[in-house]
Amino acid sequence: MRQSHLFTKTRKTAPKDEVAKNAQLLIRAGFIHKEMAGVYSYLPLGLRVVEKIKQIVREEMNAIASQELIMTALQKKELWERTDRWSDEVVDVWFKSELKAGGEVGFGWSHEEPIGEMMKNFITSYRDLPISVYQFQTKLRNELRAKSGIMRGREFVMKDMYSFAADEKSHLAYYESAKPAYMNVFKRLGIGDDTYITFAAGGAFTKFSHEFQTVCETGEDVTYIDRKKKIAINEEVLNDETLSNLGLKHDDLEKVSTAEVGNIFNFGQQKAEDLGLLAKDKDGKDTPVWMGSYGIGITRLMGVLVEKFSDDKGIVWPKSVSPFAVHLVSIAAGNSDIEKEADRVYDLLRENNIEVLYDDRDVRAGEKFADSDLIGISTRLVVSEKTISAGGYELADRATGKAKFVSESSLLNELRK
Repeated sequence: MRQSHLFTKTRKTAPKDEVAKNAQLLIRAGFIHKEMAGVYSYLPLGLRVVEKIKQIVREEMNAIASQELIMTALQKKELWERTDRWSDEVVDVWFKSELKAGGEVGFGWSHEEPIGEMMKNFITSYRDLPISVYQFQTKLRNELRAKSGIMRGREFVMKDMYSFAADEKSHLAYYESAKPAYMNVFKRLGIGDDTYITFAAGGAFTKFSHEFQTVCETGEDVTYIDRKKKIAINEEVLNDETLSNLGLKHDDLEKVSTAEVGNIFNFGQQKAEDLGLLAKDKDGKDTPVWMGSYGIGITRLMGVLVEKFSDDKGIVWPKSVSPFAVHLVSIAAGNSDIEKEADRVYDLLRENNIEVLYDDRDVRAGEKFADSDLIGISTRLVVSEKTISAGGYELADRATGKAKFVSESSLLNELRK
């Protein structure tokens, strides 16, 4: 993409009512647009990051034999009443509306009930199991507080996965397989070392759950971590019994602020029993299916990455989700020969399937470099009179700030590294 064709523009300041660093930087750099508190539109640059996060998650979920689908956002009142989760006293984040034809409808905040109901059409016997499915979908939650930018929104993109098994052994085996799959996601995003499997309460889902908490100064959770054992406990369930069960000592725990980036819930057979989701076992007896639920906040992850990987100049995207692989910056100052060379390099990168944002704008060099730092693409390639006279280009790493000269002949090899 040519930057002159990008309809978004960088800004020196963020909206006065935006207090979260992640949203401030993303708005200033042209990744998102704030519609209202807790509600954001994702612009071309932002969408590229979201899609790259989704692809990493997709690959890891596919690797544990889950199948992608997409369900409706509209929810039947009668279905959720059956599990006693339509009531605002039980689930306090519902968005609901009256149907013109009569009756109420809810807007999806989670999908355990509808996916369980749908599976009645496909599960009749233990021979149909196990099954795992997932989706990427916009969730709507009527959050009381929405001051953490895209880390806690009233509308957000989530990956939610659901597993169905015939017996406890296969159910627990799949539940456990999700833990390393999740950690693979976070490692690929560059936050694996700071993300901990965390023992936590289940909230509106179940009695207990496992969260994936990333150490983050602006995170809303307080977590106690054991760095050596790579395990953590959410403050809300920290007690002597929990410590004993997990084999941890209070003196070994470090109190930190964290952001929840994922969670998994073991429903056992209770959810299927509530829904009437049954499968005939080997003896021909109808038995409730074993269920699990597994969530990852896609847009929340994007916010956490900005909170963790940014500096006083702007965002510093990990290479795995950088909106483009290369930010090509032309410093031509009206020199047509430099412009032609930059155009040629742009074409060369495109022909070799290297994602490139080409800053071909007619603005000062200082403005180009400032915008490049703010946008945070992982690698910057500079074409200027100085570099051309030396027979090559300047290649800079956004994370380290280190720059080096590369010859024309070695450019592609250097970028492919």
